[in-house]
Amino acid sequence: MPTLTLEDLDFTEILTRNDPRVIEACREIGITDMSSIYVDAWSIGHEERWGFNTRLQQGLAYYRSSEHDNQYAHPLDFSVVVDTEKKEILSVDIRRVNGERTAVPLDEHNYLPEFISESYKPERIKPINVTQPEGVSFTMDGNELSWCGFSMHVGFNYREGIVLSDVRVDDPYEKRERTLFNRISMVEMVVPYGCPEPPHHRKHAFDVGEYGSGFMTNSLQLGCDCKGAIHYLDGVVAISSGEAAVIKNAICIHEEDNGLLYKHTDFRDGSVISARDRKLVISQIITAANYEYGFYHIFHLDGTYQVEMKLTGMLNTYPLHPSEEAAPYGTEVAKRVTAHNHQHIFSLRIDAEIDGPSNTVIQSDAVAADDEVGSPGNYYGNAFYCKKTPLRTSKEGAAQYCHETSRTWDIVNPNVLHPVANKPVSYKIVSRESAPLLAKPGSVVWKRAGFARKTLWVTPYRDYELFPAGDYVPQSQGTDGHPHNGTIVDWVERDEPIENTDIVCYLQFGITHFPRTEDFPIMPAEPVSIMLRASNFFLKNPALWVPPTTVNVDKLSTLAFSDLKISENSC
Repeated sequence: MPTLTLEDLDFTEILTRNDPRVIEACREIGITDMSSIYVDAWSIGHEERWGFNTRLQQGLAYYRSSEHDNQYAHPLDFSVVVDTEKKEILSVDIRRVNGERTAVPLDEHNYLPEFISESYKPERIKPINVTQPEGVSFTMDGNELSWCGFSMHVGFNYREGIVLSDVRVDDPYEKRERTLFNRISMVEMVVPYGCPEPPHHRKHAFDVGEYGSGFMTNSLQLGCDCKGAIHYLDGVVAISSGEAAVIKNAICIHEEDNGLLYKHTDFRDGSVISARDRKLVISQIITAANYEYGFYHIFHLDGTYQVEMKLTGMLNTYPLHPSEEAAPYGTEVAKRVTAHNHQHIFSLRIDAEIDGPSNTVIQSDAVAADDEVGSPGNYYGNAFYCKKTPLRTSKEGAAQYCHETSRTWDIVNPNVLHPVANKPVSYKIVSRESAPLLAKPGSVVWKRAGFARKTLWVTPYRDYELFPAGDYVPQSQGTDGHPHNGTIVDWVERDEPIENTDIVCYLQFGITHFPRTEDFPIMPAEPVSIMLRASNFFLKNPALWVPPTTVNVDKLSTLAFSDLKISENSC
């Protein structure tokens, strides 16, 4: 089905409040003021009662005791299914436990200043002011961005939000500009919930494909969402009427200090050299019903590209009947309020151009040497090396992260050898925060979120193959062979060559979230990230152009190693 628009989501709440079945369901649990009922409209992952020809939504219901009360402290025990086109409620699904309704939890758990400002302790924390008296180190020419040797185009659309194109870097040693990536964007994410009971079995939102990250983007505010000297870009999207709408300050571009770039102390004479790192951050923040997601595209002075997601906002909650326990599929985060186990799995699309258009991906695994301890080749048994495995076809390019071997992947240009290392120049994918899809093979989520089955997919570039869960994600059933809604699983089945050609990498990363009481009533931001780092790409450390801060100190006292007292617990 087509993407759900904000207008589609808005009318669900109004319909629900005025439906006689809902009014009666609320009356049964003591609620008569329907203006206190709030409904989060969601896509519907699976609903067999109406087949596949009706454009559906679901609505999750909550109660507020006052205008700004936290609705997620008061979840209700019913949900609705809505026909999006006819704007009518098809079903009001009431959950009964042992034949009984579940009373609304009425304890308040608020976080806004009007409720909790008396508990603030501003005297504990002093202001930090970020100043750049000489201005920022980046320049903007329209949407063309240049910073410390990097150049790129910063775009924005309704579905992916931020899109970075034509990313290049100046090589300080070869004295030329070198290509890195044709296009980078967050092309999909899925949030599958782990409770098997209705209505939770149909909660697995695809926030990019079902709603659009661009549509859900916040207008950012100085000092709150971004701090320091900021350059903002607006986002322009087409709304359901076909008219253009502007999201003010949709993208924030700024610099941050990033700790040490490098440092060394010579213990013989006490001389110290160190340099401070800096990072450029291109960010947006979206609100997807209860959750907020911060998207941070980060560039470092050593040539590293990093994408970081920060998860905050509100837990999706549900009421507990007195006879129930939250475990094993959730946590009781407040009295008679449960938050269910779930995952957040993101898909980053990297259209690579590492020093040219023809690239290959090589899998790198840290493995112990085959030679036995005591043998001539490994007498002391300490030998290990990096096992390199070229991924030759798209089926081989469907790979999982392996913690035991510290697995990484190199995007190499086999046509350009490093003059010293005598290896193809490359950028290394470092993706340690991999959340394997926990839905069982054959399940609805497993079929619909096929992209989440692997940490890495590599395919040859093709026009219009952008979105790994398909072009039309709402109510999709996954790999159905439809010629106009193929997924990454379909593309990989062609098993095409991916060596020394124009390739695209899809990198999956994320977290498995077992909710904590500390996540309630509002979640502290939790970060998750991946990196692409230069690996035998530059002649040497590419950040030596950064002026260091050199501190000369008095000669350190000579200390014989025999005088060192090392405890048995020392690292």
